Amino acid sequence: MLDIVDEAPIVVERPCWSGGRRVTCRRSGLERVLGVAHSDHDLVVFPEAAGLQDPDEVLDDPQWVRWQGAPAHQWDAT
Repeated sequence: MLDIVDEAPIVVERPCWSGGRRVTCRRSGLERVLGVAHSDHDLVVFPEAAGLQDPDEVLDDPQWVRWQGAPAHQWDAT
């Protein structure tokens, strides 16, 4: 199970020029790349595989997910 810490354990980075956003997860003090998400569906699948139950319920919760470099749910570079 993911641990809640002072900062959100899931980070969705800015969209890359080819589309999609890299998703990282911090667990037990280690940061791990989960993959490149191209949709909210991808973003739900990655944390679920990392042990978070019901990740779709935390996408907009800043305690769990930090969106960097672009608005939440924006998947293409603009």
